Amino acid sequence: MRVGVFDSGVGGLSILSAIRMAIPDLELAYCCDNLNFPYGTKSEADVIKYSSHVSQQFVVRAEIDILVIACNTASTIALPTIRSQLSIPVVGVVPAVKPAAQRTKSKIIGILATPASVRQPYLAGLISEFAEGCEVVLCGSSGLVQLAEQKMRGVLIGDAEVRAQIPEILEAASRGLDQLVLGCTHFPLLEAELRRVIPSHVHFVDSGDAVANRVKTTLENLGYLFKPNSRNVQGWCSGPDFSIRFPNGFIGKQPELVLQKLP
Repeated sequence: MRVGVFDSGVGGLSILSAIRMAIPDLELAYCCDNLNFPYGTKSEADVIKYSSHVSQQFVVRAEIDILVIACNTASTIALPTIRSQLSIPVVGVVPAVKPAAQRTKSKIIGILATPASVRQPYLAGLISEFAEGCEVVLCGSSGLVQLAEQKMRGVLIGDAEVRAQIPEILEAASRGLDQLVLGCTHFPLLEAELRRVIPSHVHFVDSGDAVANRVKTTLENLGYLFKPNSRNVQGWCSGPDFSIRFPNGFIGKQPELVLQKLP
């Protein structure tokens, strides 16, 4: 059984890494829509069009049994459409508003996401349901997404570049913000860089472990028998071929992911 992880760029690799850590022997494939990247600045209609089309191509070409939409923007906008077009289980990514609201002591939490995600009624609904009584500071950054893409291609990211993308979060942290939701799958890839510029009392919350647990539960419900598997992650993309070298242990022993253009 093969699980496919889909994102507009390389951010979904943070989810793939969490799945690999939780289920080391699971056969995995990854696909990014680099032809239409980034989704965070696109209209809702375009996000639905691009994500549903490329994810369908990916499912067919890579023979996917469970699809993970490892993109917060696509999950909040296009998930119902993608599910309606596929006959396999589809797992989305939900911003971790609930655990952040449960853990905060200052009652000030931040949500760092893409501009498109910040505008979504879905996010407003999560805040209304789970963060009542909290001050919620929203920060939409497409520039931070680009920095994550650059880092995964070997570019060193400077502190000033990161600070310039998160002024609302830095201001709120000076007033006691103690929980920061990383509401885009690209952002855990920048955890080290964010940690250098955000005060140490701020706790980061992302969805990686929750998604990995959801995938594991889905596999169990389908009767999947967990057994050793040594295959490397397959890589696919909608645009030109490219490759990414990983830090040690990022997805097991695999040092590099080569992404080939979908036919």
